[in-house]
Amino acid sequence: MTRFFNLALIAGVCLSASATVAVAEIDPLTRQPLIQYVDPAKAQATAIPREIVSYSTNQRPGTIVINTAERRLYYVLPDGKAVRYGVGVGRPGFDWAGVQTVSRKTEWPTWTPPAQMLKRRPDLPRFMPGGPENPMGARALYLGSTLYRIHGSNEPETIGQAVSSGCIRMLNDDVIDLYERAKVGTRVVVAR
Repeated sequence: MTRFFNLALIAGVCLSASATVAVAEIDPLTRQPLIQYVDPAKAQATAIPREIVSYSTNQRPGTIVINTAERRLYYVLPDGKAVRYGVGVGRPGFDWAGVQTVSRKTEWPTWTPPAQMLKRRPDLPRFMPGGPENPMGARALYLGSTLYRIHGSNEPETIGQAVSSGCIRMLNDDVIDLYERAKVGTRVVVAR
């Protein structure tokens, strides 16, 4: 009976540990494990895992490619691979395509809704300091001189949806990972 109890305890510990950390592959750039932390309470919100995938493209390693129809962002790696992330994209009428560069990066960005957004939603605050309640999330990568950003989100359930005003939303863990990889000047290709 004691042996059965010990085996059951070990199995329970293994199951709970596997629900919180998943190692997908070794990152070919850093040679470190690509680790995704999954909060079991938010498992539904993390249904699109960050993972290294085979990716055929003519874009150079270090390029960000966003496929809005697929609702995925690819950070191109060497040797026909990419880190694939789930993203939220612009809703109908706010979607766009084109090429930009990362012009600036910010940790825990502030948020000042643009005039066009305030016209549609006068109930929004005029300014929000950075932090967990801010809709810009943990990190922001600014795209050229546009109003568009690749940023985190305080609404993880919107990842995989077309709901934004044109920005590319990511889970906070994912945008932190991308923020560490992408540099100012990184090419960003947005395709429909």
